Amino acid sequence: MTKQTQTLNSEVTDFLDSLNHPFREEIEQLRNYILSVNTAVTENIKWNGPNYCFDSENRITMRIQPPTKQVQLIFHRGAKKQAQPKDKLIASKSKLLVWKENDRAIATFKNMQDIENGKAELTEIVAEWINATK
Repeated sequence: MTKQTQTLNSEVTDFLDSLNHPFREEIEQLRNYILSVNTAVTENIKWNGPNYCFDSENRITMRIQPPTKQVQLIFHRGAKKQAQPKDKLIASKSKLLVWKENDRAIATFKNMQDIENGKAELTEIVAEWINATK
């Protein structure tokens, strides 16, 4: 896993500033964790939330709308439907992930404690996901 000094995307920061989102601290923590995994990961806005790309391909999207009592990370292979792999894309047994299909999973965080407690697992999942979807 490569550590990075990459800064947050100012467009995403401005977008979040405009929302006055009740989970802003949690969103910032997740942004930092995701971007710390790999220097090639880029951040933008997609589907009304922070989105993370590898090689210009959408891979992880943060679901923050509508503002509810949680923040979710959607792990996917982009906007276009693709043929399903026979097995789950990553072998993670993490309880953080709820699999929707073999190439789509969701991690849900209800508070900062969930995020901090899941940091090691989450950064491992992000690294595995990026590697599996290259």
